[in-house]
Amino acid sequence: MMDRIKDTFRKLRKKGEKALMPFVVIGDPDYKTSLQIVKRLSKYADMLELGIPFSDPIADGPTIQSADVRALKKGINTDIAFRFIKDIRKFTQMPIGLLVYYNLIYQRGIARFYRECKSTGVDSVLAADVPIEEAGEIIREARKNKVSSVFIVSPLTEKERLKKIVKNTRGFVYIVSRLGVTGARKELQRSTLELIMRVRSHTKLPLCVGFGISKPEHVRAICKAGADCAIIGSAIVKIIEKNLKNKKLMLKRIEEYTKKLKEATRTK
Repeated sequence: MMDRIKDTFRKLRKKGEKALMPFVVIGDPDYKTSLQIVKRLSKYADMLELGIPFSDPIADGPTIQSADVRALKKGINTDIAFRFIKDIRKFTQMPIGLLVYYNLIYQRGIARFYRECKSTGVDSVLAADVPIEEAGEIIREARKNKVSSVFIVSPLTEKERLKKIVKNTRGFVYIVSRLGVTGARKELQRSTLELIMRVRSHTKLPLCVGFGISKPEHVRAICKAGADCAIIGSAIVKIIEKNLKNKKLMLKRIEEYTKKLKEATRTK
């Protein structure tokens, strides 16, 4: 299963492109529309990051928190989330990463959760609230099921901790572009570009940058600095939020926006 991630980055390097990984919450604003959104995203995305809705998403800002609330109100739970991933696998084989909170993994049963990841076609899991020091059990189950374990590196991650993270990470390293919660930002911080270069000196794994990436120029800047992938979440979820009463326009806007972002990943 890890091969999908490796193959994607290898193919993109040959084409002189970096990866685009949009993020959406499963079931936002409802199951059917959410699946249509993923179909539109898959036209231009190289990888996909999905959130299983959770009642207390501490790493996420108000935009994604609202998406979680909308999905939860529609009855989306872990059972339905795995069914959703099976439906995605009917039309695309692009890598799928899950961004989840540990409570959802624990409630499911750690071994069961990772078995279901394997059986539905999940390629990587980032448990946003699990520090590397406490991740032993999920790392073991992930490896047993050939699911990549992804961990976050932030501007505050010290050298020794960074070494421990990259040693235990499979698939790609998730770089948080700034401190705080998720959310679209107008400007990209200089520290983000410096962080990319610092992490690169410690690993050959692909570097995926998220939190606050919202414009094609942000994507170009992080790609130029050495990132292998841009993760865009809140800006896409904002389009959903603004067009809840006009699904047709919502899908059109998402597709147009994703196309512009993908164009910015082309380095040749």
